[in-house]
Amino acid sequence: MKKAIKGTYGYLDKKRTLVIIRTISFFAIALALFAAGYAATHTKRNLLTVVAVLGCLPACKSLVNMIMYFRATGCSLSAYEMIREVEGHLIGMFDMYFTAYQKNYAISHMVVEDRIILAYTEDPGCDIPACREHLETMLKQAGYKDMTITVNDDLSRYCEQLKGLNDKNQTCNPERDDEVRVVLYDISL
Repeated sequence: MKKAIKGTYGYLDKKRTLVIIRTISFFAIALALFAAGYAATHTKRNLLTVVAVLGCLPACKSLVNMIMYFRATGCSLSAYEMIREVEGHLIGMFDMYFTAYQKNYAISHMVVEDRIILAYTEDPGCDIPACREHLETMLKQAGYKDMTITVNDDLSRYCEQLKGLNDKNQTCNPERDDEVRVVLYDISL
């Protein structure tokens, strides 16, 4: 299986599969240790039981991760195909899922170009103003205060904005754009 790379199409699906396998493995190891200790001593009071209980800590952490990946939704194939046609020279990031204290925001695709961030969500429950505010806050904390963030839930309108951004002949700073992308990758699932 290929490694799941954040920002690529299908990332959430690949990562979800890997996390499921990891979670099952962690719990299986803990259960096997407990069973081995019980089989050897015929009592739960042994050292392997302690090791098995401690082994449940990373298993439970992995279970929480698994639950988050089950809640996250990625970009649909039809949206992916439409976006790829108009993406042009822009560097797109697919399957971004941002978590905040109050809500989570599923972003199917987003681009960073100069001081502009365009994002598209397919999630009907996505609170677009709150998502924009969350991204602005996170970017301000990282030192990027002058970003224009637009989040859309209409695919045709988003594709038009991508075309317009692609056609715009602007002098941008690719290093700065990469730094903003790194921040966005860091704050997403």
